[in-house]
Amino acid sequence: MTTLPPLLLVGAGRMGGALLAGWREQGLSRGFVIDPSLGAQSLACPNISVLADASLLPPDFAPEAIVLAVKPQMAAAVVPAYKRYVGKAAFVSIMAGKTVQGVSHLLGGSAAVIRAMPNTPAAVRQGITVAFAGPNVSDSQKQLGERLLTAAGEVAWVEGEAMLDPVTAISGGGPAYVFLLTELLEKAGLDQGLPPELAKRMARQTVVGSAALLAASPEAPEALREAVTSPGGTTAEALKLLRADDALPKIFKAAIQAAVDRSRELSG
Repeated sequence: MTTLPPLLLVGAGRMGGALLAGWREQGLSRGFVIDPSLGAQSLACPNISVLADASLLPPDFAPEAIVLAVKPQMAAAVVPAYKRYVGKAAFVSIMAGKTVQGVSHLLGGSAAVIRAMPNTPAAVRQGITVAFAGPNVSDSQKQLGERLLTAAGEVAWVEGEAMLDPVTAISGGGPAYVFLLTELLEKAGLDQGLPPELAKRMARQTVVGSAALLAASPEAPEALREAVTSPGGTTAEALKLLRADDALPKIFKAAIQAAVDRSRELSG
């Protein structure tokens, strides 16, 4: 695999740092990270310099892609500093709720913007990022965007930007729902008198192992669930309560809808 072209990462938090770790494995040309935090200096390496502000970038630096990984509420203050690269670089935004049009407006209105929604398993290269390429993005820029995002796991593309609202609710928020399930399993174990360390260990490994089985199996989740559920057995009894009056499916559908609605509100 060829070395990645010159890159600029704006924001080296959890997601930005996860991407950078993946890029290092692919091989990096000259690049810069912009992050004023003291901890960001630890990300420096032979080909990557860490700067506190965009004004410190060398005038001859010409990145092919700029990844915007700052908090969305910081966008208005941070993004305009990179207007100088419009027409020369692709902008990959992982700022939740910031539309292609909104980011382009902050950059002057004609930028090549890819909007992407990653999720937190990116930290262990097991994430999925769903992306939308704005109207000014070329085929080669889209290919570069995919290569950059693949550093965090799988990548999928949508043709309509509105699809990123349900994506945000399902894959963006999905890890939180899984972690909540893990919490509830652990608490249920404690309620049944299991020792705390055993309850914690069982809950975590049950979720981790089930995910690994799902990933390895060609069967649908429904088939895997049915394989665990013996008629008249203990699991069937538990599922009877969880699915009584369609309770769990209804509340889950309502929860996802609430998240989608909020995503649309934030996107404005």
